[in-house]
Amino acid sequence: MNNKNRPNALHRRQLLEAGAGALAAVATLDAPAPLLAQQSGAAATNAAGRTLSDRLADFVAGFDLKRAPPEAIDRARAAFIDTIGVMLAGSREEVSRLACDMVRAEGAAAAATVVGQSFRTSAQLAALANGVAAHAMDYDFTYLSGQSVSPVIPAILPIAETTGALPAECLAAFIVGAGVAARLIRASPRISNDGGWHTTGVVGAIAAAAACARLMKLSPAETANAIGISASLASGIAVNYGTMTKPLHSGNAARSGVLAASLASRGFTAQRTALEGAAGFFDTFDRGLDRSYAPFDDLGRRFDLVTIGYSIKAYPCGGRGHTAIEAALALREKIGARLAEISAIECYLSRSSAQRVNSRYPDTIEAAKFSAAYVVAYSLVHGAPRIPAFTEQALKDERVKALAKLVTASADPALSDALGESPARLKIVLKDGQTFEEQRDYATGSAKVPMTEAQLEEKFNDCAAQAMAPEPAKNILAILNTLADRRSLSDLWPLLRS
Repeated sequence: MNNKNRPNALHRRQLLEAGAGALAAVATLDAPAPLLAQQSGAAATNAAGRTLSDRLADFVAGFDLKRAPPEAIDRARAAFIDTIGVMLAGSREEVSRLACDMVRAEGAAAAATVVGQSFRTSAQLAALANGVAAHAMDYDFTYLSGQSVSPVIPAILPIAETTGALPAECLAAFIVGAGVAARLIRASPRISNDGGWHTTGVVGAIAAAAACARLMKLSPAETANAIGISASLASGIAVNYGTMTKPLHSGNAARSGVLAASLASRGFTAQRTALEGAAGFFDTFDRGLDRSYAPFDDLGRRFDLVTIGYSIKAYPCGGRGHTAIEAALALREKIGARLAEISAIECYLSRSSAQRVNSRYPDTIEAAKFSAAYVVAYSLVHGAPRIPAFTEQALKDERVKALAKLVTASADPALSDALGESPARLKIVLKDGQTFEEQRDYATGSAKVPMTEAQLEEKFNDCAAQAMAPEPAKNILAILNTLADRRSLSDLWPLLRS
C-alpha cells in the first residue's frame, strides 16, 4: 500500500519539513518494547525518588511538540478527524439526546461548544456531552486496549475553546494524553480483559486529565495533583456493555478530566502516590494481576502512537466483532445466493472477545453492537454493516433474524488473546454438509491493515452527513487536516454547531 494514502503515514508537507530535532527524536525509537516487562514488582519511583504521578507530570508539562516524531503528530491529526467525525454522527443518537437534555437542564454558562448541537454550556458539561457522543455508536478508534483515549479529544475541545488554545497545543495535548494512557495500560495490560474494567472510563479519565492539564499550562506539581484527582474519579465496569451506560463512561471520563485539571489549577491536592500507593489506582483496579512499572521509564523517548499505533474502526459496533464481520463478508462472496441453504454458522473468538460479545438477537441498538449473531447475519445478508445497520428498522429485518438464529459464538483457545488482537474464525455449514471456513486475524483499520487517507475521509464524511450539510462538513475536514499549520481554531467552533 502506498504510504502517502495512509492516515498513519508521513504524507503532509509540513511534517516532512519538520526540524532536525524531530528527526532526531524519530531516530531514538527502537522496535516496540514488550507490552509487559518480564520482571514484576518494579520500583514505582526512579533514582530521584519521583512517584509515578510526578514522572507523568514532568512528561506532560515538559513535552515539546517540536521534538515529537512527525508520525506521532500526523496520527494525532488523524485522531482528531476520526473522533470529531464519530462525535458528529453520535450527536444524533438517542443516548446523546438524553445526555444533552440533562446538560441543558443544568443551565450552565454558555462557554463551550457541544459538538453537533446548537447550544453551548460549561466546559465540564460540554466534555460530558462530547464524550457520550464520541462513544455513542462504538465507532471511535481503539488504542492498545479498547477505546482507552475516547474521552481525551472530547475533553480537549471545550478547554481549547475556553482558553483560546492554539491548534498545535491541541495536538500536543492529545499526544501526551495518549502517552499517559499507554503507560497505564502497558503497566497492567490485563486490567480490562481479566479485571473487567472498561478502559475508556478507567484509563481515559486520567489520560483526559493529563491532556487538560497540558492545555491549561499547569505546573508539574499541579499536573501531578490533577492525575491524582482523576485516579479517584476513574470508573467504568464492563457489565454495562450493550447499554447507554457504556458511552456514559466516555462522557464521565471526559468531564472528570476537565474537573480534575480545573481543581488542580486552583490548588486542589491529591496523594502523590495515587497510582502506585497502597489502595491506589493499580492496587484497586488490577487486584493482583501482573504489573510492571517499567513502561514509565521511557516517557518522552518512546511514542506508542508510533510504535503501536491505533485501530480506526470501519464499522460502528464493538471492535471485537470486526474480524468476524470481515470473515462473514469473505464467506458471503463464496456462498453467493445460497444463504437459504445454510444450516449452521459457528463463530469462534478469542477468550476475552467471547466474554464481550454474544449470540443473542438484540432487542436494542446498543445490544446489536455486541451481538455476533446480528453483525454476522447482517453481513451475510446485506454486506458491510455501516451506520444504517444499527437502527430500529434494521433490527426488524426478518431475513437477518432468521439467519441469526443459526449463529453460535464461543471461545477458541487457539486464537490469540494478546493485547490489541481480536481474531475470529467463521465456519458455515450448508444443509448438504458442505462447509466453508474463513479466519481473520486483523480487521480493516488496524495497524496491520491500516485505512488509507481516502477511507478515513470517506468515514468522516459519512459520519458528518448524519448531523450537517456537506459544506460545513467539508470546511471542518479542511481545518482538521491542517491543524499543525493553523494559528487559531476560532473558525472551527461555529462549524461544529452547524
